[in-house]
Amino acid sequence: MAESLMKMGCFGFLKGMMFVFNGIIFLAGAAILGVGIWVKVDNNSLFGFLKNFNIGSLGLSQILNVGYLLIVVGAVLLILGFLGCCGAIKESRCMLMLFFVIVLILFIAEVAGAVIILVFKPLANQVITDIGTEAVKSIKFLYGQNADVTGTWNATMEELKCCGFYNYTDFTGSLFQHNTTIYPWQCCPSVSSSCNSTSAAQVPGCYDKFQSLINQSIVGIAAVALGIAALEVCAMVVSMTLYCRIDSKNE
Repeated sequence: MAESLMKMGCFGFLKGMMFVFNGIIFLAGAAILGVGIWVKVDNNSLFGFLKNFNIGSLGLSQILNVGYLLIVVGAVLLILGFLGCCGAIKESRCMLMLFFVIVLILFIAEVAGAVIILVFKPLANQVITDIGTEAVKSIKFLYGQNADVTGTWNATMEELKCCGFYNYTDFTGSLFQHNTTIYPWQCCPSVSSSCNSTSAAQVPGCYDKFQSLINQSIVGIAAVALGIAALEVCAMVVSMTLYCRIDSKNE
């Protein structure tokens, strides 16, 4: 009798934990979905808000494209939370199995992504090189000529305290200079007079800044990824435990 009560208590605890955990996921999904829909439907007010931060129209359009990603992520979390909550409370084996399958697919996708990153790291380096080539071209031929490109580069250099993609020489011979040796003021933040090569050489390129930021964040990113993976494993174990327990109760 005591063993039976203990099993029932354990089963109730797992149901409660499953409900609370997936309730949080459901609410988070609803919030993310709502933000994504707002970004796509009421983008005029978002444009007005973001323009206060001097973001170019190209940057604004990229931010608005994030709305699609938010809608997808929010919808997945909403469905996941619903299946987990209802499956636990209603003791629905079908919902619990669907919950398990979705979490398993997400877990496999994350593991596959990590393997791809490790295996194709040389390819990633080539992609970065290609991006650098295009970035330098945008500086050579569009900076100072195209308002969107100029605004994006100015905001990037000012925020990261950097000059050019690789360094100040990216501006050498560019359309911005017009046969002069003047560099953007972001390349000489501590100089009040004209920015020349001597002063600009003291400021690192944005690529080095990006690399530094990535290296500083890599530990945190890995910790978050491991934490998410651990939660997914726990969610799969709990859902399958409830699934099997419901099966045994029905028998």
